[in-house]
Amino acid sequence: MMEPEKIVVKDELVGRRLDQVLNESLSNLSRTYLQNLIKEGAVLVNGNQEKANYRCCLADRIQLRIPEPEVLEVTPEAMDLDIVYQDEYVIVVNKPAGMVVHPAPGSMTGTLVNGLMAQVQDLSGINGVLRPGIVHRIDKDTSGLLMVAKNDLAHESLVKQLVEKTVTRRYVALVHGVIPHDNGTIDAPIKRDPKDRKKMAVVEQGKPAVTHFKTLKRFQSFSLIECRLETGRTHQIRVHMRYIGFPLAGDPQYGPRKTIETKYGQFLHAATLGFNHPKTQAYLEFSAPLPDYFEETINNLENLRQV
Repeated sequence: MMEPEKIVVKDELVGRRLDQVLNESLSNLSRTYLQNLIKEGAVLVNGNQEKANYRCCLADRIQLRIPEPEVLEVTPEAMDLDIVYQDEYVIVVNKPAGMVVHPAPGSMTGTLVNGLMAQVQDLSGINGVLRPGIVHRIDKDTSGLLMVAKNDLAHESLVKQLVEKTVTRRYVALVHGVIPHDNGTIDAPIKRDPKDRKKMAVVEQGKPAVTHFKTLKRFQSFSLIECRLETGRTHQIRVHMRYIGFPLAGDPQYGPRKTIETKYGQFLHAATLGFNHPKTQAYLEFSAPLPDYFEETINNLENLRQV
């Protein structure tokens, strides 16, 4: 065990829940994590165990024992990864739908990182043991292109380009509804959904988020679009398209209940990725074709349109 954290409740925290007091006093730890510690008996108030909803009193003495962090290792796994480009600085890989990008506690195998570690000798260490080389992510059920840094110089360069919004990221998506506009821009801030913490939502106090879209094809009740990201918020395209009334087909989280059935989830593919090479600064751009199941769905919709 690490040395216990000790908190004395002051005026401004009187009457607040125990988990709220801990969350405000230890902002580096999540409220869920703190609630679990309370349940496990790692938190004492005046020497006694209390529940998370205990209302704190003036001068209450809270003692919190934080367990030593678990030592985690990532196991290399042989996978048939689709590596589109690789040199001594950067890798561009075409991730299949259904694959998680990097390990996390409780899900340590079968990820893109596990596969990369079996094929690549060097990956940048800036993001720690569980996310070596990972500069940006795409959702588990989103397919397409990712750039991966092989050393810290490359990592810092690619992150800087993402922050400065100079990376080209174009996605292809299939959405519900027939979009009347040929082009459009969605400028709506995104943050964690206050009504459902597992989702993101357009919220006034959220972080700026901008998605540009172009309608590629229209079907009887669906549209095929291309989206260009100006920012990179979690679930950005999925949230933005739902916000304007055209949710992604197959999306179990943001789409309608009646949608196109697929074992992969949302029809979203990171089709184009472009960036300046971390060393030479030459602009590189790569494209990846739609997965077979995505292409087959589009062909079926085309056939229905022609009937």
